[in-house]
Amino acid sequence: MAIPTRLLAGALTIVTALAAAAPAVQAAPPVDPHTRDFGNGPERNDVAALDSAPVTISGSEAADTAQTTTFPRETGYPRKRVLPLPPEDPTDRSIKLGLVPYHGIAPRLNDLQARSDRVSAEIIGRSAGGRDLYLVTVTAPEKASDTAQQSRWRQLIEDAPAVAARDRGLLAGYKAPIWINGNIHGDEWEGTDGALRLIEKLATATDAATGDLLRRTRVYFTVTNNPDGRVAGTRANAAGFDINRDYATTAQPEARANRAVLLHTQPLVMLDEHGYAGPTLIEPATAPHGQNYDYDLYIKHAYPNAIGMEKAVQALGYPETARADIPFRDYAPGDWDDWPPIFTPMYAIYHGAVGHTVELPLRVNRNDYNTLPVQELRRRSALNVDVAEATIRGAIGYTDANREQLIKDQIELFRRGWAGEAQREIPDGFVPGFGPEDRYRTEFPRAWVIPAGSGQRSAPSAAALVDHLISNDVRVTRALLPFTLHGKRYPAGSYVVDMHQPKRGLANALLEAGRDISGLVPQMYDISGWSHGLLWGATVDRIDGRFLPVLGIPVSVAAPTGGVDAPRGADLQLTLAAEADVKALNALLDAGVPLRARDNGTIVVPASARRTAETVADRYGVRFTRAQGPPGNALKRPVIAAAAAADELFALRRMGFEVRPVSTALLNGGFDLTGVDVLYVSAGLSYAALNPTARGALDAFLGRGAVITRGATGAAFNAAAGLLPVTATAGRGDANGVVAVQNGTGAVGTGSLPHAFVYTPLWFTVTGAGVTVESRYAAGNPLVAGHWLPNDDGTGGPTRAGGQPAIVSGVAARGTATVLFGTEPLFRAHPLGSFGQVARAVVWSATH
Repeated sequence: MAIPTRLLAGALTIVTALAAAAPAVQAAPPVDPHTRDFGNGPERNDVAALDSAPVTISGSEAADTAQTTTFPRETGYPRKRVLPLPPEDPTDRSIKLGLVPYHGIAPRLNDLQARSDRVSAEIIGRSAGGRDLYLVTVTAPEKASDTAQQSRWRQLIEDAPAVAARDRGLLAGYKAPIWINGNIHGDEWEGTDGALRLIEKLATATDAATGDLLRRTRVYFTVTNNPDGRVAGTRANAAGFDINRDYATTAQPEARANRAVLLHTQPLVMLDEHGYAGPTLIEPATAPHGQNYDYDLYIKHAYPNAIGMEKAVQALGYPETARADIPFRDYAPGDWDDWPPIFTPMYAIYHGAVGHTVELPLRVNRNDYNTLPVQELRRRSALNVDVAEATIRGAIGYTDANREQLIKDQIELFRRGWAGEAQREIPDGFVPGFGPEDRYRTEFPRAWVIPAGSGQRSAPSAAALVDHLISNDVRVTRALLPFTLHGKRYPAGSYVVDMHQPKRGLANALLEAGRDISGLVPQMYDISGWSHGLLWGATVDRIDGRFLPVLGIPVSVAAPTGGVDAPRGADLQLTLAAEADVKALNALLDAGVPLRARDNGTIVVPASARRTAETVADRYGVRFTRAQGPPGNALKRPVIAAAAAADELFALRRMGFEVRPVSTALLNGGFDLTGVDVLYVSAGLSYAALNPTARGALDAFLGRGAVITRGATGAAFNAAAGLLPVTATAGRGDANGVVAVQNGTGAVGTGSLPHAFVYTPLWFTVTGAGVTVESRYAAGNPLVAGHWLPNDDGTGGPTRAGGQPAIVSGVAARGTATVLFGTEPLFRAHPLGSFGQVARAVVWSATH
């Protein structure tokens, strides 16, 4: 049996002795999950650059490395940290609404810290645009020893829940943690102001009831999770990301900061304050419910808590607050679901919180912001602030009134995980309205294995996946000895995710294939399929059964995977299979190494650059093998002009490519295509809408450059520009999920994953010569997990796509090397295993 983390400390000397028998395995000591650095995840293979040929780190990676959230331990409360003041910005869009501008938050918090011993404010990271992110803790003063005791109890709840359940001191003395997240969508402002108002009231109240409450409670506020959007009046952050879709991948610093808060505080209840929904909206959500939840432990609190918040809103007495919508009670299945773990509250559920989204009632953003009189905007905003404060007060009240049961149920969640117990069957009427449409369950595997050695498709991808799991507080062990499961032999060093662990629900949600829910609900609010196990590029095996005969030791960071496996004096070869390989490619180009590219997706590195290759191998965890076969075409640093969505721009830059954003308007304004090698088109560029000068410039580029497209906009560009002879057919607009594909032997298809992600999937019909089918949707129904129905007329369904080309390539008549994607290889940084596929498309098109 695999050994629980909390028992390994006592057995460490035995395990260390066993490790000596397997010197290839690098064992790590047991990890206390509450002393780990959770802010960015582990950083592997961090080595110095060469003196003679420096290797640069891409901007996004450098930013990720720098933005790591850490928390002081056992220093007591209050902490009295003076926050630095940002410069005043008179253009801050919140000012027009009569709300607190971003630059006004730090002065207000500094003043409260000076006036009250109940308030502590800290910086927990920086936004994509470089603004400080604040965490405010409101609680009665604590000595350092008191804080240390709270930390021990919190750890006991997760790591030894059976012991915690018997600890009377814990049940009596543990401060109920509550987390309030505000303004995650930048143009949904008032959650910040409601939080600030309540912070001040709690900090300065002199009544005995407030004092008693704060002796039983810690209330944590991330007052604005999206300061970039708050200032600019945009939903997204400065990188163009919707942070409330980022929790499965945590590609953005704001999501990583929130993850750190969640893991550090382990809240019993959390609210995510949004807007605007008409009447106030308060979750719990509709079906489909995430199948990996222990939903009974959630809904038993979420429903009455929502009712209490509804009453608090109604008590305000405004006509606009006479009613609230509770989706679980008031909406049809699929209208407002909690299926994917991409939303803050849904992600929080897996960490033991009763999570709620709250939508404030009166719209003040977008067109209303620009057209309504200022007086009306301020009236609406003031009412929204009242609603935000009321919902927070209601949630605090529920938590305090039900504190002991909430603690017991969080303990029970983690106990079930450690014990490997099945999810509970929830009867009809468990809470009012619970019925068969709400019943979603899964059978957890005994473990997931991420193999080492020759059975692993991509060691860098496997290491990235392991690091990501650990960053999310999923426990991972590394096998000290070889083992066999289901007839398959795994070498020492393979990673094991034992599903007897406290957060088995999150582990499974990230790793499992998922489920086709097309026949269960008529539509979905957002994505309905994802899978790090299928889409991140690593080999991941599901292990069922009762027993797990693996001796493993916990790891806090994946072992290094890089190296050069070729004799000195031989040319080297790099295969572009994973994101890390692409970063390594661009680092070599940045260092001035002359590279050559073959059509099979491999890169030839001259023997003279071995020292640089060794550094790059260590830094990115990639492996160079001995080059064999023809040398390929010379490759210079490709420059990409991209008319693309924000997530695609982010992904291309994260891989290290030089990217210049472009659009119809920029081309019509004289955008210079000189020096551009590849044009990437997926959004914002219409060939037909170009003026004569811009079209002439673009036509000249098409005579020498290359084109990669994605989606309907890209397919329309291909047709209008007269590139590849294909016609495109689109699936239903809201269809999305994980699909099975069959890859060809072309430059892009070779080495690609057998699964891809789609959103409004596209397929192609070849109508002329010179087109290579790089990938096809699997025959029949290719959908593995997600939601994909046909249109009302029967078109656009998955069986229509089955067997059809999903990615095509070719050289157009005018000489333009072109690749067309009908899949979504860069979507929100979800399908990391497809990043190498895009890179191969860039390299092939740039060298033909």
